[in-house]
Amino acid sequence: MILHYFKKKEKKEQIIASKQYKEVISASNIFLIENDFFITKDYKTSFEIVSIFLIMIIRINLLQENRKKYLKVNDELVSLFISDLDESLREKGIGDMSIGKYVKSYVKKFYFRISKFPNDNNLYNNEAFIEYLKITNLIKNDDYVNVSRKFNDKFVDFINSTN
Repeated sequence: MILHYFKKKEKKEQIIASKQYKEVISASNIFLIENDFFITKDYKTSFEIVSIFLIMIIRINLLQENRKKYLKVNDELVSLFISDLDESLREKGIGDMSIGKYVKSYVKKFYFRISKFPNDNNLYNNEAFIEYLKITNLIKNDDYVNVSRKFNDKFVDFINSTN
């Protein structure tokens, strides 16, 4: 009778979202380390990469057959993202009194990024995606075509990993 307290009950959507979020974090860390086209490699850059990858996963989820299930997965992904923002900002030294303000500003940036993300799933040499990258102010030497190709390759990797 007591055993049910020891088994963590997670819904299928939470399990899927957790797996996808871990994949996004891992892929963004590797992407940041392996590429030298970023102006700086700091928290802001990491936030932007995670945001882009998370938007990609959200888009892929919307194309899945069981749309109702994957809408819940997307909700869980955003919840995990917000919790992760809170935790990482606390690790950076932001105190309890001002953490809400910082999280809110990053969440606003994230939703702004979603609204500006191109609808076309081909990001390579995509003018809308290049404009999106210009908004982020991350890329040095205006190497947007090469960067869009690398992001597109990652998008294709995400698509292949979900199938």
